[in-house]
Amino acid sequence: MKFSKKAAIVASSLLCAISLAACGNSKSSKESDTYTPKELTVQFVPSSNATTIEAKAKPLEGLLKKELGIPVKVSVSTDYNTIVEAMGSKKVDVGFLPPDAYVLAHKQNNAKVILQAQRNNMLGDDDHYGNKKVDFYRSQIIVRKDSGIKSLKDLKGKKIAVQDTTSTAGWIYPVVEMYKKGVNINKDGIKTVQVKGHDQGVLSVYNKNTDAAFTFQGARNLVKGDAPDVNDKVISIYKTKKIPNDTITVRGDMSPKWQKKIATAFKKIAKTKKGHDIVSKVYSHEGYTDSKDSNFDVIREYDKTAEKLDK
Repeated sequence: MKFSKKAAIVASSLLCAISLAACGNSKSSKESDTYTPKELTVQFVPSSNATTIEAKAKPLEGLLKKELGIPVKVSVSTDYNTIVEAMGSKKVDVGFLPPDAYVLAHKQNNAKVILQAQRNNMLGDDDHYGNKKVDFYRSQIIVRKDSGIKSLKDLKGKKIAVQDTTSTAGWIYPVVEMYKKGVNINKDGIKTVQVKGHDQGVLSVYNKNTDAAFTFQGARNLVKGDAPDVNDKVISIYKTKKIPNDTITVRGDMSPKWQKKIATAFKKIAKTKKGHDIVSKVYSHEGYTDSKDSNFDVIREYDKTAEKLDK
């Protein structure tokens, strides 16, 4: 984040100062994308229980070290804003960021997207996965079947479990599409409760702690071990438009050589049995495909609409 003697001597000094400043600026611009990590720091935000996710993600350290030839440290953050700030202050090299958090990181710190996740497509309304790999997903609004809530307008005056405000599926897409359909989450008597992880959103509805929750489509699968009847008790009343899949993003000054090296490593690891098991358990990722900043222009449009919520 972007957060200075007498005639001839004076002239000479000024020329020197200008020359040095120019040299300094030139050096700075060249160094802006020449960062070469000696130890790679990778950070996640849990989509479910943080302790469990960290344990599942830790084996990535060894796989990445083998591919990159340097030590790797994998950790779990509390929320996406924390990762964005850590990447901006150069404490984190690689972040697993959802689209909206990536857009924020790019805007604030020139963070660079290198990969987009691939997930299996969703079939039907019971969070059942198909076999086709796609680079998008959807957010959904879930309620208890016995709640009497049938439409978005029925959410007025209700309590909704949400993720933090940089979560694309857990906040941005559902609130924007509600707004476009006449329901303002900030002005229609709705109470929001921020929870940590989409599994907690599902459970808050299942346990009747909230009336509804914003989750990614497929989130009910996260709690079937604890709540086998979740699909019978909790239903989806709304699905959003397509959302670009999660990103693997690097800090803004990462050298092009290392951007490519890291991207290659993740793609290769995801194709191995051990690597695929890890990324699948952590984020339901099936693999990775190359990405570019313009893929997320649709997110920027949603962000502009989200800014109208308080007006």
